Amino acid sequence: MSNEKIVEIRKLSKTIGKKQIIKNLNLDLHKGEITGFLGPNGAGKTTTIRMMVGLMKPTQGDILIGGKSIRTDFERSIEKVGVIVENPEMYKFMSGYKNLVHFARMHKGVTKARIDEVIQQVGMQNRIKEKVGSYSLGMRQRLGLAQALLNNPEFLILDEPTNGLDPAGIREFRMYLRKVARENDVAIFVSSHLLSEIELLCDRIAIIQNGELIDIKNVNEHQQSRYYIEAKPADQAKQVLEEIGFTVHPHENGYLIDTEPEHIPGAIKLLTAAGVDLYAVQPHRTTLEDQFLEMTGGGEIAQAHTK
Repeated sequence: MSNEKIVEIRKLSKTIGKKQIIKNLNLDLHKGEITGFLGPNGAGKTTTIRMMVGLMKPTQGDILIGGKSIRTDFERSIEKVGVIVENPEMYKFMSGYKNLVHFARMHKGVTKARIDEVIQQVGMQNRIKEKVGSYSLGMRQRLGLAQALLNNPEFLILDEPTNGLDPAGIREFRMYLRKVARENDVAIFVSSHLLSEIELLCDRIAIIQNGELIDIKNVNEHQQSRYYIEAKPADQAKQVLEEIGFTVHPHENGYLIDTEPEHIPGAIKLLTAAGVDLYAVQPHRTTLEDQFLEMTGGGEIAQAHTK
């Protein structure tokens, strides 16, 4: 994975009527890296993506793709961009191969060799001559990925790419995306509601709420050392833990504290000395869902836990 920036979003804002939908958004995307774009419904994910592909004009700010501005040099900025929106539209009466030939004509210099290369890359050699109407949704998504790769993009945008796929289809699609990012050094930007899927797929996550970017983090960052403690009286346990200096988060029938394992025996001794009865002390893996709900104050987002 290189650290080369391919996309620079700078002070991006969008106002529709009197409502500011996107507020001063700044984000860099790097080659070879998959960045997830998460947010509650209505947070501004789709508006941001529409501006990135030129379907909406920013009110303020700019997006540079490969150093070219979408505002002043749109055609050159977009020439190395591939896009997959939810359930790509294909000609069902034509074979997968003929669909790719048709879409290849929309780009300069896409050779037959390049078409064969993307077919191989998404693992469709055995079914590519069959009609798209006979494909499963997962196969159509893979064909959509092949189509988006035809012009050798340096930046790939995916909006809800796994909607409607079964767990096996999601896992397969994830494998192909990782392969594309790694082998082609492509920056991939994935907008999704599927928290568990984003966690498995992405290297970094950008979280948007009410049109503002509230956090950008590496996926492995959120898995800090956290412990679940269940004790009674609960209020007294909370007070002791806070006096020791822990930040205490209510969770199920007890509390979560962020700490390293070596601090747990001392905390247990102090709780016991204070007359608190302990029912559970166990490590707790913080999921992306936990963090997301904590950061957005429980903002509505569709949950999915298929792995």
